Amino acid sequence: MKALIDRIRAEGEHLGGGILKVDSLINHQLDPGLMAEMGAALAERFAATQVDRILTAEISGIAPALMAGIEMGVPVVYARKRKPITMAGPVFLETAPSHTKGGETLLLVSAEFLHAGENVLIIDDFLATGKTLLALARIVSSANANLVGVGVVVEKTFEGGRAAMLDKFDVPIHALATITAMDGDEITLLED
Repeated sequence: MKALIDRIRAEGEHLGGGILKVDSLINHQLDPGLMAEMGAALAERFAATQVDRILTAEISGIAPALMAGIEMGVPVVYARKRKPITMAGPVFLETAPSHTKGGETLLLVSAEFLHAGENVLIIDDFLATGKTLLALARIVSSANANLVGVGVVVEKTFEGGRAAMLDKFDVPIHALATITAMDGDEITLLED
């Protein structure tokens, strides 16, 4: 997606250790127009796929998932990192290491919002090592739902997440922007 790639080139910062700072458009401040374009692009990439529900992780995955959900006309569920008192009853629980925060992050989804037999599309902000996406995919499996695809805003191919996902789940994976390397101040992106 050219608009996203241009913004990453203009505003993205490599902080070292594989961390890409794109806080001005995805992870802290949101650009609503760009987010709407990203949602439309993700929906278009999965237009031929029957999707009943979108699943994402709190918090940076919510905006692109919501925009795609609007375009596709399906509900969006996000995995919570803490269990609120309103989350009663059975929950699906997985953990995933946090690349930016360090340590393990809990991912909880109420069984009330994931149903057996549903077709679930995962949408998130990044595909790096794939560990968060794998945790979300395990939640889909635990619900006896069908994982039908994964869409991400940014993929960092050099961290191996796509291969890790495809090793466990044979589903289409689409990224709106693909970074093939980050070295010093240099961020190398694939063009559309």
